[in-house]
Amino acid sequence: MTLSKLVIRNITRRRGRFVFTLMGITIGIASFVTFLSMGGSLKSEINRESAALGANLIVTPIGSCAYEQVSILTGEILPSNITMDEVAKIRAIRGLSAVPVLTEKSAVANKPVSVNGVDVAAMKAFKGWEIAKGAYFSGPDESAAVVGSAAAELFKLDTGSTITVRGESIPVKGVLKETGGRDDVTVFLPLPLAQRLYKASNKVSYLAVKVDNLALTDRYVEQIREATNLGVVSDKQMLKSVLSIVGTVNITLQMIASVSVLAAAFGIVNTMLTATYERKREIGILQALGATQRTIFTIFLLESGFYGIIGGATGVVLGLLVSITAAPYISQNAFTSFVKGSGVGAMIDLKTVVGSILFSAVVAILAGVYPAWRAARLSPVEAISYE
Repeated sequence: MTLSKLVIRNITRRRGRFVFTLMGITIGIASFVTFLSMGGSLKSEINRESAALGANLIVTPIGSCAYEQVSILTGEILPSNITMDEVAKIRAIRGLSAVPVLTEKSAVANKPVSVNGVDVAAMKAFKGWEIAKGAYFSGPDESAAVVGSAAAELFKLDTGSTITVRGESIPVKGVLKETGGRDDVTVFLPLPLAQRLYKASNKVSYLAVKVDNLALTDRYVEQIREATNLGVVSDKQMLKSVLSIVGTVNITLQMIASVSVLAAAFGIVNTMLTATYERKREIGILQALGATQRTIFTIFLLESGFYGIIGGATGVVLGLLVSITAAPYISQNAFTSFVKGSGVGAMIDLKTVVGSILFSAVVAILAGVYPAWRAARLSPVEAISYE
């Protein structure tokens, strides 16, 4: 009998114990993979959204915290505390272009959607939008909507369709070409219309600012602060802050999941120690047939590793299935938007799959070291005479 067949026969001889031990490591790895995959490619997702924002500076109300910065990238609602007078003062500064944005929420077909009120001419030039269907706004006083490509597909909107915002029917005038950012899932309204519908007269949520000379960024920041007493953060500062927050949350969740993997490891230790006592006679016979301590140690270590590999593989599959199933039901907020936005493609990552299985195998092997050492330490006489 080959070593591999002997290992498989040994761990499956007690099928109930085998199944429950395997379930322990499977559930542990599944929870680990669930948190990891639901986080998706958070770093790349945040970087993508920051790039899609297209701004060198972000102007927010004074005292805004990192949560507001996360909300800007995810399209969540922000307090509307910046006045149009302050917008005018910022736009009067030479060497920069500033676009005000009012961020709100609405619902289409009972599903939430981000609504942005924008300076229609300035925003199109700022982001370089192109129209896939229909036409763009003809002016700031128009009562119409332009929707992102993903929003149009999700809600089955086309030119001529209507959406209801705050009880008012708004015709869809155009659909944007795909941008690769949050603009794809957003409904855009002319700023005056959005301010009227959301009772935010003369107010906006934030300003996206581009500067002509990046070397003078610090000077522009000071000029904006002096002119308006508003908060200003650079795109790099905002990116660093958001990555720090979301990264910490993601690591914390993974550490919590690792506890369940550790608990499963103790289950393997218990199973293998029990097997050591039950198979003393078998160990003695193997020693009598010429098996060395190293061979006995290897057999038990391989058995633990087998639990880790099989449990890891089934845990990865279960974890990914839970992630895909649970993601649509996560309550939408500034932090979970990144999780939901990272998509299924980010969840099914080869590195995640291989890394999780290897992690499971390593944990299982480490859990089996002590039982394997105990088995290898048995003397032939003690082992073969065991009843």
